[in-house]
Amino acid sequence: MPDTTASTTASATPLCDHLRRIGEWNPNWTPFAELDPEWTERFMAMGLKPMLDQVLDAKTIEFIAIAVDASCTHMYAPGVRRHIRKALELGATPGEVTAVLQLTSVLGIHTMSLGAPILQEELAASKVRSEAHAHSQTVHA
Repeated sequence: MPDTTASTTASATPLCDHLRRIGEWNPNWTPFAELDPEWTERFMAMGLKPMLDQVLDAKTIEFIAIAVDASCTHMYAPGVRRHIRKALELGATPGEVTAVLQLTSVLGIHTMSLGAPILQEELAASKVRSEAHAHSQTVHA
């Protein structure tokens, strides 16, 4: 009896396979897809659910993708380029794309909102230590 398993078994990663076929596969995903194809398939399904369910319109999805790829925690220029191109093809205006980038840039403000108060605290503590050291030098003199 011939082995028909390969011809009758559905792919374990249909979404990943589809992304590859339509040219939407990021080659950076390949290593973890090779290490754990099932996890990668589930991850892609989770991330693409709003798009696949058409909960959001295509242009809005491209705006979100621009924001994610341009964010200070990701900074993936090829993705930013691809999603800006798609957003423009879907009718986005340069002003809309600029607004997405401007909103995304606010993520970086957390660097200052975290760091500036710590700097102020450390400067104050340094001043106290310096004054205490100067006082102890005077007392021991």
